[in-house]
Amino acid sequence: MAKLSVNINKIATLRNSRGGNNPDLVKVALDCERFGAEGITVHPRPDERHIRYQDTFDLKAAIATEFNIEGNCREQKFVDLVLANKPAQVTLVPDAEGQITSNHGWDTIKHQDYLKEMVSIFQLAGIRVSIFVDPVRDMIEAAKTTGTDRIELYTESYAANFAKDRVTAIAPYIQAAHTANKLELGINAGHDLDLRNLKYFADNIPNLLEVSIGHALISDALYLGLENTVQMYLRQLND
Repeated sequence: MAKLSVNINKIATLRNSRGGNNPDLVKVALDCERFGAEGITVHPRPDERHIRYQDTFDLKAAIATEFNIEGNCREQKFVDLVLANKPAQVTLVPDAEGQITSNHGWDTIKHQDYLKEMVSIFQLAGIRVSIFVDPVRDMIEAAKTTGTDRIELYTESYAANFAKDRVTAIAPYIQAAHTANKLELGINAGHDLDLRNLKYFADNIPNLLEVSIGHALISDALYLGLENTVQMYLRQLND
Protein backbone atom coordinates (compact mmCIF):
# COMPACT_ATOMS: atom_id res chain seq x y z
CA MET A 1 0.00 0.00 0.00
CA ALA A 2 1.14 3.55 -0.66
CA LYS A 3 2.70 5.37 2.28
CA LEU A 4 1.36 8.68 3.58
CA SER A 5 3.97 11.38 4.10
CA VAL A 6 2.55 14.44 5.84
CA ASN A 7 3.87 17.77 4.60
CA ILE A 8 4.06 20.09 7.63
CA ASN A 9 4.84 23.35 5.80
CA LYS A 10 1.47 24.82 6.80
CA ILE A 11 2.22 24.20 10.48
CA ALA A 12 5.42 26.20 10.05
CA THR A 13 3.47 28.97 8.30
CA LEU A 14 1.12 29.24 11.28
CA ARG A 15 4.05 29.28 13.71
CA ASN A 16 5.90 31.94 11.77
CA SER A 17 2.86 34.22 11.64
CA ARG A 18 3.26 34.98 15.37
CA GLY A 19 6.92 34.19 15.99
CA GLY A 20 7.92 31.92 18.83
CA ASN A 21 7.33 28.20 18.68
CA ASN A 22 3.56 27.74 18.78
CA PRO A 23 2.60 25.38 17.25
CA ASP A 24 5.70 23.32 17.94
CA LEU A 25 6.73 21.92 14.56
CA VAL A 26 8.69 18.98 15.94
CA LYS A 27 5.85 17.99 18.27
CA VAL A 28 3.38 18.09 15.38
CA ALA A 29 5.68 15.87 13.30
CA LEU A 30 6.03 13.38 16.16
CA ASP A 31 2.27 13.43 16.70
CA CYS A 32 1.66 12.75 13.00
CA GLU A 33 3.95 9.74 13.29
CA ARG A 34 2.13 8.58 16.42
CA PHE A 35 -1.20 8.93 14.60
CA GLY A 36 0.04 6.65 11.82
CA ALA A 37 1.84 8.79 9.21
CA GLU A 38 4.66 6.88 7.57
CA GLY A 39 6.74 9.89 6.63
CA ILE A 40 7.26 13.61 7.16
CA THR A 41 7.80 16.01 4.26
CA VAL A 42 9.16 19.56 4.30
CA HIS A 43 9.74 21.97 1.43
CA PRO A 44 12.12 24.74 2.53
CA ARG A 45 12.34 27.83 0.35
CA PRO A 46 15.03 30.54 0.28
CA ASP A 47 12.89 33.12 2.10
CA GLU A 48 12.11 30.60 4.90
CA ARG A 49 8.50 31.75 4.85
CA HIS A 50 7.43 28.46 6.38
CA ILE A 51 10.04 25.75 6.94
CA ARG A 52 13.26 27.26 8.27
CA TYR A 53 16.57 25.63 7.48
CA GLN A 54 17.10 24.90 11.17
CA ASP A 55 13.77 23.04 11.22
CA THR A 56 15.22 20.35 8.99
CA PHE A 57 18.02 19.64 11.47
CA ASP A 58 15.57 19.59 14.39
CA LEU A 59 13.20 17.24 12.57
CA LYS A 60 15.96 14.90 11.37
CA ALA A 61 17.12 14.48 14.96
CA ALA A 62 13.62 13.73 16.24
CA ILE A 63 11.50 11.75 13.80
CA ALA A 64 11.59 7.99 13.34
CA THR A 65 9.78 7.57 10.02
CA GLU A 66 11.01 8.53 6.56
CA PHE A 67 12.09 12.11 6.15
CA ASN A 68 11.51 13.67 2.72
CA ILE A 69 13.03 17.06 1.91
CA GLU A 70 11.76 18.58 -1.32
CA GLY A 71 12.88 21.70 -3.08
CA ASN A 72 14.86 23.34 -5.84
CA CYS A 73 18.31 21.81 -6.24
CA ARG A 74 19.42 24.83 -8.29
CA GLU A 75 19.79 26.60 -4.93
CA GLN A 76 23.16 25.65 -3.46
CA LYS A 77 21.89 26.29 0.05
CA PHE A 78 19.21 23.65 -0.52
CA VAL A 79 21.77 21.14 -1.79
CA ASP A 80 23.99 21.78 1.22
CA LEU A 81 21.01 21.43 3.56
CA VAL A 82 20.01 18.05 2.13
CA LEU A 83 23.55 16.70 2.20
CA ALA A 84 23.98 17.84 5.81
CA ASN A 85 20.77 16.11 6.92
CA LYS A 86 20.85 12.98 4.72
CA PRO A 87 17.09 12.37 4.67
CA ALA A 88 15.67 9.10 3.38
CA GLN A 89 14.55 10.92 0.25
CA VAL A 90 15.10 14.18 -1.59
CA THR A 91 12.46 15.30 -4.09
CA LEU A 92 13.76 17.65 -6.76
CA VAL A 93 11.20 20.35 -7.66
CA PRO A 94 11.83 23.10 -10.26
CA ASP A 95 10.41 26.01 -8.24
CA ALA A 96 11.23 29.56 -9.20
CA GLU A 97 12.30 31.94 -6.43
CA GLY A 98 9.26 33.50 -4.78
CA GLN A 99 6.86 30.95 -6.25
CA ILE A 100 3.83 30.44 -3.97
CA THR A 101 3.61 26.70 -4.58
CA SER A 102 4.90 24.12 -7.04
CA ASN A 103 3.07 24.39 -10.36
CA HIS A 104 4.95 22.24 -12.90
CA GLY A 105 7.31 19.33 -13.20
CA TRP A 106 10.85 19.27 -14.57
CA ASP A 107 11.55 19.35 -18.27
CA THR A 108 13.71 16.26 -17.93
CA ILE A 109 14.74 16.40 -21.58
CA LYS A 110 16.04 19.96 -21.51
CA HIS A 111 17.67 19.54 -18.08
CA GLN A 112 18.73 15.92 -18.48
CA ASP A 113 22.49 16.44 -18.02
CA TYR A 114 21.99 18.73 -15.05
CA LEU A 115 19.61 16.31 -13.36
CA LYS A 116 22.02 13.41 -13.93
CA GLU A 117 24.66 15.37 -12.04
CA MET A 118 22.34 16.25 -9.14
CA VAL A 119 20.91 12.75 -8.84
CA SER A 120 24.42 11.35 -8.63
CA ILE A 121 25.44 13.83 -5.90
CA PHE A 122 22.54 12.86 -3.66
CA GLN A 123 22.74 9.13 -4.34
CA LEU A 124 26.45 9.08 -3.49
CA ALA A 125 25.41 10.46 -0.09
CA GLY A 126 23.00 7.53 0.36
CA ILE A 127 19.85 9.56 -0.33
CA ARG A 128 17.00 8.21 -2.45
CA VAL A 129 16.07 10.66 -5.23
CA SER A 130 12.65 11.48 -6.67
CA ILE A 131 12.10 13.92 -9.56
CA PHE A 132 8.89 15.96 -9.74
CA VAL A 133 7.32 15.47 -13.18
CA ASP A 134 4.13 16.07 -15.13
CA PRO A 135 2.29 12.93 -16.31
CA VAL A 136 3.96 12.97 -19.73
CA ARG A 137 5.59 9.86 -21.18
CA ASP A 138 8.57 11.68 -22.71
CA MET A 139 9.35 13.39 -19.40
CA ILE A 140 9.21 10.10 -17.53
CA GLU A 141 11.40 8.33 -20.07
CA ALA A 142 13.95 11.15 -19.85
CA ALA A 143 13.77 11.03 -16.05
CA LYS A 144 14.85 7.40 -16.24
CA THR A 145 18.07 8.40 -18.01
CA THR A 146 19.06 10.62 -15.08
CA GLY A 147 19.41 7.61 -12.79
CA THR A 148 16.69 8.78 -10.39
CA ASP A 149 15.14 6.20 -8.11
CA ARG A 150 11.60 7.56 -8.33
CA ILE A 151 9.40 10.15 -9.94
CA GLU A 152 6.74 12.19 -8.17
CA LEU A 153 3.69 12.78 -10.34
CA TYR A 154 2.39 16.35 -10.12
CA THR A 155 -1.32 15.78 -9.48
CA GLU A 156 -2.81 19.29 -9.68
CA SER A 157 -4.46 18.58 -13.05
CA TYR A 158 -6.03 15.40 -11.72
CA ALA A 159 -7.39 17.18 -8.65
CA ALA A 160 -8.70 20.15 -10.63
CA ASN A 161 -10.67 17.95 -13.03
CA PHE A 162 -11.68 15.13 -10.68
CA ALA A 163 -15.19 16.40 -9.85
CA LYS A 164 -16.04 17.02 -13.51
CA ASP A 165 -14.81 13.70 -14.96
CA ARG A 166 -12.65 11.47 -12.81
CA VAL A 167 -12.04 8.93 -15.58
CA THR A 168 -10.66 11.55 -17.95
CA ALA A 169 -8.77 13.27 -15.13
CA ILE A 170 -6.86 10.17 -14.13
CA ALA A 171 -6.20 8.76 -17.61
CA PRO A 172 -2.80 10.46 -18.19
CA TYR A 173 -1.67 9.40 -14.73
CA ILE A 174 -2.49 5.77 -15.40
CA GLN A 175 -0.49 5.93 -18.61
CA ALA A 176 2.35 7.67 -16.78
CA ALA A 177 2.35 4.96 -14.14
CA HIS A 178 2.50 2.22 -16.76
CA THR A 179 5.49 3.96 -18.35
CA ALA A 180 7.22 4.30 -14.98
CA ASN A 181 6.53 0.67 -14.09
CA LYS A 182 7.94 -0.51 -17.40
CA LEU A 183 11.09 1.54 -16.71
CA GLU A 184 11.27 0.26 -13.11
CA LEU A 185 10.92 3.74 -11.65
CA GLY A 186 9.25 4.08 -8.27
CA ILE A 187 6.13 6.25 -8.23
CA ASN A 188 5.26 8.97 -5.71
CA ALA A 189 2.51 11.57 -6.11
CA GLY A 190 1.51 14.89 -4.66
CA HIS A 191 -0.28 18.21 -4.98
CA ASP A 192 -3.95 18.88 -4.17
CA LEU A 193 -4.72 15.29 -3.24
CA ASP A 194 -7.44 15.25 -0.58
CA LEU A 195 -10.13 13.12 1.07
CA ARG A 196 -12.38 13.37 -1.98
CA ASN A 197 -9.94 12.30 -4.67
CA LEU A 198 -7.19 10.31 -2.95
CA LYS A 199 -8.81 6.87 -2.82
CA TYR A 200 -9.71 6.85 -6.52
CA PHE A 201 -6.18 7.90 -7.39
CA ALA A 202 -4.56 5.27 -5.18
CA ASP A 203 -6.90 2.55 -6.44
CA ASN A 204 -6.05 3.26 -10.08
CA ILE A 205 -2.31 3.96 -10.06
CA PRO A 206 -0.42 0.66 -10.18
CA ASN A 207 2.50 0.37 -7.76
CA LEU A 208 2.01 3.79 -6.16
CA LEU A 209 4.59 3.95 -3.36
CA GLU A 210 3.99 7.25 -1.57
CA VAL A 211 1.81 10.34 -1.49
CA SER A 212 2.89 13.60 0.09
CA ILE A 213 -0.03 15.67 1.38
CA GLY A 214 0.07 18.91 3.32
CA HIS A 215 -2.33 21.75 2.55
CA ALA A 216 -5.53 19.71 2.32
CA LEU A 217 -4.66 17.51 5.29
CA ILE A 218 -3.86 20.42 7.60
CA SER A 219 -6.97 22.29 6.43
CA ASP A 220 -9.13 19.24 7.16
CA ALA A 221 -7.52 18.93 10.59
CA LEU A 222 -8.94 22.33 11.58
CA TYR A 223 -12.40 20.76 11.49
CA LEU A 224 -11.74 17.08 12.08
CA GLY A 225 -8.74 17.08 14.42
CA LEU A 226 -5.20 16.10 13.46
CA GLU A 227 -5.27 12.50 14.71
CA ASN A 228 -8.60 11.76 13.08
CA THR A 229 -7.55 13.43 9.83
CA VAL A 230 -4.26 11.53 9.50
CA GLN A 231 -6.11 8.27 10.03
CA MET A 232 -8.84 9.22 7.55
CA TYR A 233 -6.18 9.82 4.89
CA LEU A 234 -4.55 6.50 5.73
CA ARG A 235 -7.86 4.74 5.23
CA GLN A 236 -8.16 6.25 1.75
CA LEU A 237 -4.89 4.55 0.88
CA ASN A 238 -5.41 1.25 2.67
CA ASP A 239 -9.10 0.34 2.47
